[in-house]
Amino acid sequence: MKKKVIYLTQEGFDRMKEELESLRKKLMYEIAERIKEARELGDLSENSEYDEAKNEQGRIDSRIKQLEEILNNAEIIEDDGDLSTVKLGYVVELQNVETGEKSQFRIVNAQEANIFEGKISSDSPIGRGILTHKVDELVRVKTPAGWAKYKILTIGK
Repeated sequence: MKKKVIYLTQEGFDRMKEELESLRKKLMYEIAERIKEARELGDLSENSEYDEAKNEQGRIDSRIKQLEEILNNAEIIEDDGDLSTVKLGYVVELQNVETGEKSQFRIVNAQEANIFEGKISSDSPIGRGILTHKVDELVRVKTPAGWAKYKILTIGK
């Protein structure tokens, strides 16, 4: 079976690796201790502490598996120094042509996307719409709110 490559920035890779290590420690020590303490309370059939700890264990285990899969299939985006077109990992400043509003985003893979940190997914409407385009190009993007036209002002790292 062909490996599905997930392209990540170095920052995103490092952050996920730290999260994975943190969750493994939490699962091994904190959650295991909570389960042990809940078991000592007696009857497990009506033990909400035990149920809560087991549910937390399941959520953490699921996230660990997700992170392991991402990191095992990850390739760090290499910097080729070419800022002529929008690529994964680059910071792009856009201007909405109709409103004049300017915004700046880093284009990342869906696994790293976090709008609160200014990182949008390359799979998002804007991300898809501006990839491979150049500075000063006008790009028409279909967003959930309708069609919008953006001008690419700058491309950086």
